[in-house]
Amino acid sequence: IELIVPCYNEEKCIGLFYNRIKEVFADMPGFDFIITYIDDGSKDHTMEEIKKVVAQSKAGKVQYISLSRNFGKEAALYAGLSNCTGDYVAVLDADLQHPPELLKEMVAAIEEEKYDCASARRVSRKGEPVIRSLFSRAFYHIINHLTVIDLMPGSTDYRLMKREVVESIVSMTEKERFTKGIYAWVGYKNKWIEYENVERIAGKTTWNFWGLVRYAYSGFIAFATTPLRGVIY
Repeated sequence: IELIVPCYNEEKCIGLFYNRIKEVFADMPGFDFIITYIDDGSKDHTMEEIKKVVAQSKAGKVQYISLSRNFGKEAALYAGLSNCTGDYVAVLDADLQHPPELLKEMVAAIEEEKYDCASARRVSRKGEPVIRSLFSRAFYHIINHLTVIDLMPGSTDYRLMKREVVESIVSMTEKERFTKGIYAWVGYKNKWIEYENVERIAGKTTWNFWGLVRYAYSGFIAFATTPLRGVIY
C-alpha cells in the first residue's frame, strides 16, 4: 500500500505521521507500506524532516517528491498519483486529521467486500468554526444541483484505491484540478467509511476561509455546465 502524503509547512507532523503508520501496519499482517511525501514548496523545515525520516526508516519504506515551489495541494496530489507504484494507493494528510487506523477498514472493503475503493467521510465537524461548517454544507448543496457530479457531504480526499482507479484519475489531465469531483467522475464501486472529526496532531493549518472559497470555485468551474448553458441561452 503506497501512501501519498501532500505536505506544505508540516515540519512538526512528518515524524509523528511516520510513527503512527508503523503502528497501524504492525496490526496489518500481510500488508506492507511505502510512504511518499510530496513537499509542496514548504517554507519551513518540512523537507529536512522528511529526509530525517528517510534516513531512519528501512530502505524503500519512505520516499519523497519535492516540488520546485508551492503549486497547491491538487498539484501535489497529481504528482504523487502520477508517480506511485503501489498495488493499492491511499491519499491522506500528514497532520493525522485523516486517521490512519481507517486503513484497516478500507482494506477490508476492497479485499473482502470486493469494492474498488474506499473513501473517508466526516460525519461531524466538531472543533471547526461555525462559518466554515455552514459554508461547507452550502457548497455540497449547490454543487450537487449545478454540476454533473454527485458529491457526498462530508467527503474528504482520504481514499484507498486499486491500481486501475488511480490510473483512471491520472488519465484526467485537467490543469484546474478538483480531486473530490474527479473521484466522483471516474466512478467505480466505492464504500464510504464514516468517522468523527479529528483535530490536527501538531502545527497550524495553511487553509484559511478564502482559500477554501477559491477551492470551491475551482470545483464549480471544473464541473458546472449550468452557468455555461445560461450564458449561451
